[in-house]
Amino acid sequence: MLLVPRWVLFSSGCAPLLLIAGWAISAALEGAGYDPVTQTISVLAAYGASGSWVMTGAFLEVGVCHLLTAWGLRAAAAAGRVALAGGGVAALAVAMVPAPSSGGSLGHGSVAAVGFTLLALWPVLAATVGRGTPWALRPMPSFAATSVMVAGAAWFLVEMHRDGMAGVAERVVTAMQSLWPFVVVLSCLRHRAGRRAEPVTRPDDTRNRAPD
Repeated sequence: MLLVPRWVLFSSGCAPLLLIAGWAISAALEGAGYDPVTQTISVLAAYGASGSWVMTGAFLEVGVCHLLTAWGLRAAAAAGRVALAGGGVAALAVAMVPAPSSGGSLGHGSVAAVGFTLLALWPVLAATVGRGTPWALRPMPSFAATSVMVAGAAWFLVEMHRDGMAGVAERVVTAMQSLWPFVVVLSCLRHRAGRRAEPVTRPDDTRNRAPD
């Protein structure tokens, strides 16, 4: 029996592709007035933005992908699956509560912060122990993934505070967060394939073997 159904590979793999395509297409529609180095992804989905419909659609699709992946990722610990699903819900909420055309928004910022936090913590919450645990769900890789994402989020906050490369920092962090579920699913499927490839020794093979 597979650790995860194969369709989860599709839902988890689509998330980073849809996110990156969303910000690339909406930035192109926005034109030279948008600076991807210093401006965030939320600006692309703000009221009045030329490509807001593209970025909003990408947020919705990524949220659905995370929800489906959390549902099918039965090899992960329950707490991690709940956190991943929460990150998916936060992505849906970000689409429903876009940033204003100018200035900040407490509602949008709060929802985005919750999403960042859940998607950063879900790897370590999803970790399991045991001999049959896939590589990406083991404690050390899971802790490393969470640590990198938390460090990336801290970098983003620093860049926001100093009006620096906030757009670059946000893209790096969100790309990592959307890609890690795919890595975990692929690890689960490869782990099962590796176990099936191992030779099986039956008890009667030893009894029926001719003496040397």
